[in-house]
Amino acid sequence: MAVRPIRVFGDPVLTAVSAPIEKIDDGVRALVRDLLDTVELPGRAGVAAPQIGVGLRAFSYNIDGDIGYVLNPALVEVSGEPEAIGEGCLSVPGLWHDAVRYPWAKVVGMDLDGNELVLEGEGLLAQALQHETDHLDGMLYLKRLTPEERRIAMREIRESDWF
Repeated sequence: MAVRPIRVFGDPVLTAVSAPIEKIDDGVRALVRDLLDTVELPGRAGVAAPQIGVGLRAFSYNIDGDIGYVLNPALVEVSGEPEAIGEGCLSVPGLWHDAVRYPWAKVVGMDLDGNELVLEGEGLLAQALQHETDHLDGMLYLKRLTPEERRIAMREIRESDWF
């Protein structure tokens, strides 16, 4: 179990589509422990496996003290009128921009025992479910910005001390 370093913008693992988890083994169990340890740090709502360098479909979440994980998540339903909402990303540190998200979302996946796991909700949970499944599809939240906001964000990235 370990808090793993977060990969940042420019790392190819963040733009690759993650592979489904075919078999739950010790490696997958260790991945889940690391995802949970990594998301427990203050200010973290979610961590996707690619953000810690693993190209598998899994993420952890930490919403209002409710900490968990899901394997092979699929975003199966969203509802409400999409709206621009302030969002950041551990893989793009220091930036905060309005991304377009639905106010309610539902993800279906599985737990470490292979049982179906359903996560659904509104507000920050809905935003996190959409954000983390985007990561698994190789998409950073920057793609959800308006073209003008994306230009500003890219300039901020180029001027950042971590890039």
